[in-house]
Amino acid sequence: MKQNRIDRVLEALKKMGLSQMLVIDPMSIYYLTGVQVMPCERFYGLYLRTDGNHVYFLNRLFHVPEDVGIEKVWYSDTDPVMEIAASYMEREQSLGIDRELKAGFLLSLMELGAARQFVLASSAVDDTRGIKDAKEQEKMRISSHINDLAMTEFKKLIRDGITEREAASKMLKIYQSLGADGFSFEPLVAFGANAADPHHMPDETVIRPGDCVLFDVGCIKDGYCSDMTRTFYFHQVTEEHRHIYDTVRRANESAIAKIRPGVPLCELDDAARGLIAAEGYGPNFTHRLGHFIGLAEHERGDVSSANHQKAAPGMIFSIEPGIYLPGDTGVRVEDLVLVTPDGCEVLNHYPKDLEIII
Repeated sequence: MKQNRIDRVLEALKKMGLSQMLVIDPMSIYYLTGVQVMPCERFYGLYLRTDGNHVYFLNRLFHVPEDVGIEKVWYSDTDPVMEIAASYMEREQSLGIDRELKAGFLLSLMELGAARQFVLASSAVDDTRGIKDAKEQEKMRISSHINDLAMTEFKKLIRDGITEREAASKMLKIYQSLGADGFSFEPLVAFGANAADPHHMPDETVIRPGDCVLFDVGCIKDGYCSDMTRTFYFHQVTEEHRHIYDTVRRANESAIAKIRPGVPLCELDDAARGLIAAEGYGPNFTHRLGHFIGLAEHERGDVSSANHQKAAPGMIFSIEPGIYLPGDTGVRVEDLVLVTPDGCEVLNHYPKDLEIII
């Protein structure tokens, strides 16, 4: 059990007027217990109570350590698992629900009268996960450092005749040679006009002189994810493309310069978006500025015009403005940042000046 983390979740539940919650998301359960299980379709839950009488619901097919510091309730595939779970819940109290709870399980709990009412309470866990402790911060630094080193090697892959898919196929081996455990997500490699699609997956497109080369890549190290984007040009770059690149880089840097505790996250998005719009490319910045990251490559929370949450020490999120011109080019520059007590720490150190691959 990660008692300090559980205590923070319980405190958040109290502020929501809740005394119990059913956590379902396997990654959140791992965050709170240190136990990792892939439940597939089976019910898997951590039932938390503010009085400390927590319960861990487990199928007998799951393998967990002998002692995890919490009562374990085992069930078999043929057991009425939701009846078992409901029997442990305070029926006269509201129950906090994880957004990941499947409708079939939730409807069963409702039909069984497991609680007075059911309240979406995922934010109690999400907000706790969103503030990284010192050990998590260090793991994020290490993962991002590997990503910096890998970017240097990825750039070397680009040569006449190479395809996006061929370049992407070599990336896992490079990560592993640098000490990473694997990808945090499948790498995005885009040449030329393909980069105008922010989520383009590598295909058989062959690099051509004047194409941009966009790498959106990340790895996992000791359970924590990195994520970074750099955009290069191959052999040559036009003045317009150079201007687009410079605009995106300045948007990235202007948002980072505003980060400090207490600043609403929407103001970071406004800073980058406003700069891009001033250069005439406002409609071509088509996504939010950033997302939270940690155990998962995309965690709950974002940096967008709709999020008025204030930056707080321990938050780690991406800053990734982009300009996308369909049929022409796409540029994105992405860093991960850690909010510190007096500002922020940029976790990526690969240079952001425009590089032309010769």
